[in-house]
Amino acid sequence: MLEKHKVLESIVAEKQENKVRLSDFVLGRFVSLVSNKSTKKAVKNGLVWVNGQRGYSGDYIAGGEHIELMQGEEKKNVPQLNLEIEVCYEDEYLAVVNKPAGLLVSGNKHRTLENALSSNLLLSQETDALQRPEPIHRLDYPTSGALLIGKTKQAVLALNKVFEERSITKKYVAITVGKQEESGMVELDVDGKNAKSSYRLLNAVTSERFGFLNLVELTLFTGRRHQLRIHMQSIGNPILGDAEYGKEGQVLQGKGLYLHSHSLEFTHPFTNKTLKVEVNPPKKFNKLFSAD
Repeated sequence: MLEKHKVLESIVAEKQENKVRLSDFVLGRFVSLVSNKSTKKAVKNGLVWVNGQRGYSGDYIAGGEHIELMQGEEKKNVPQLNLEIEVCYEDEYLAVVNKPAGLLVSGNKHRTLENALSSNLLLSQETDALQRPEPIHRLDYPTSGALLIGKTKQAVLALNKVFEERSITKKYVAITVGKQEESGMVELDVDGKNAKSSYRLLNAVTSERFGFLNLVELTLFTGRRHQLRIHMQSIGNPILGDAEYGKEGQVLQGKGLYLHSHSLEFTHPFTNKTLKVEVNPPKKFNKLFSAD
């Protein structure tokens, strides 16, 4: 018999029209599980029980089941990184930080943005405050810019819903290579999933080495891995410094990728006011184009 730990929360499943996988059913139903990531981890670690037995991700919920969330072992040593991160906006519920290029958002390594958040953000005074604030989305390792953070359990749930419903406007700035049209829409599947982006030319200069360099504003309508990099490459205007999708010889030594998350705009889930946060691109952009 498996050892059953202390019960944190319990629910009785309502009748379902169609059977639902356990990991999908419990998402958002337990206050302690604030994201897809934490829900799947709880199920994987045997902390979600169904009718007195350990539940598994592949189990199906039809209705009437008694579902319990168990208390897991507390982490004794929570990793914390002393790295200064620019905070662009912060309140009791959420924050927007400026992720540096060349930094992982999260993962198993010690040097991640997630491990640096608690030393850069104020602890929320809400009753469901997170000791470790949680990134809501991801930016590639070489990409810099605006990253949304949840500071409470309810904020993480609400902000995840904002992303799931695509009710957030995400704009980037990038420098692309080659003569480019004034504006356009790119709809090209990424990893077999629908992906949609748009671009708008802000400035262009001739370049002896690259022909043309363009300062472009990119709008992300879906959030696939490497989406903007793949989409710009697909129309013949790869992003400058892209070692993976660019053309040979288009990587400036030591300068990295010229892609920056410039702004996030959405309705604040707790104040119901429109929140728009803009983060200026790194200085390397201004060396090729004016700040205008």
